[in-house]
Amino acid sequence: MKMTFSEMPLDLTFKKIWVAGHGGMVGSALVRQLEKENCEIITASKAELDLRNQQAVENWLQKKRPDIILIASAKVGGIGANSAYPAEFLYDNMMIAGNIIHAAYMYDIEKLLFLGSSCIYPKFADQPIKEDELLSGALEPTNEAYAIAKIAGLKMCEMYRRQYGCNFISAMPCNLYGQGDTYDAENSHVIPAMIMKFHHAKQQNFSLLRLWGTGSPLREFLQVDDLAMGLIHLLKSYNGENHINIGSGEEISIASLARLIADIVGYKGEIIFDSSKPDGTPRKLLDNHKIFKSGWSPSISLSTGIEAAYKDYLSLKEIKNAA
Repeated sequence: MKMTFSEMPLDLTFKKIWVAGHGGMVGSALVRQLEKENCEIITASKAELDLRNQQAVENWLQKKRPDIILIASAKVGGIGANSAYPAEFLYDNMMIAGNIIHAAYMYDIEKLLFLGSSCIYPKFADQPIKEDELLSGALEPTNEAYAIAKIAGLKMCEMYRRQYGCNFISAMPCNLYGQGDTYDAENSHVIPAMIMKFHHAKQQNFSLLRLWGTGSPLREFLQVDDLAMGLIHLLKSYNGENHINIGSGEEISIASLARLIADIVGYKGEIIFDSSKPDGTPRKLLDNHKIFKSGWSPSISLSTGIEAAYKDYLSLKEIKNAA
């Protein structure tokens, strides 16, 4: 697999950069980090632009003419949401990727970065997961629709580079968390879901709390601002056809994660795992040696990141209660 890192990084000075999905967790982190660069950031709210509408995307891109596009927009959710709404996860994410990537080709965009997800890899992929494990086995059924849409997006970047010479790249992050995360009973990922549950259990003085699964699956987590800095690093230096992994390189069991979050939140009760509920993929650790070798590595530890995430959650609750 050919990985191409430039010795002369792309200069973002005065570049006009569209962050698609700027209101989400990853998009807002990208905006925060790009504000440190001497570039122009452009955005569009959902009310302004429906990314699922091909003509609307083409019209908007023709009008705005960015130099660079970062695709951080996606319909996301946890196991419950992915299982309940597979058609929506497939359609929305395929349309977002397809419309933006094709329009970027039509209007000769200088560079595009598509953000995927580590769920694109087979359920039982060899660990740590190398980039070439893609399409080597069956996907995890609980998020198959989302994964297929993300695979389609990264393959579009590959094929448009191959056929048209477009400088389109893709990055595959591990599980993410941090400022701007979704705190919702049905649609949250594991860290925000646990933060909510442990906070509620503490407030209600619960003596025990039940969590889904056995607690044995191993997961890798990356704080979202670390991800944003890594993506900007790739935007400046990476020009390869193949997607590239980006993660922390460290893994933790769901049971250990639960105990860590309980300690940070201050929940003192018992934690019980319900083995009748699905675990998902048993282990999911990315092989990150290519991006690490290129000069990037994360700087925010899991405990520090979760402490900041909990403070962010409490701030959101204060704002909601005051409204």
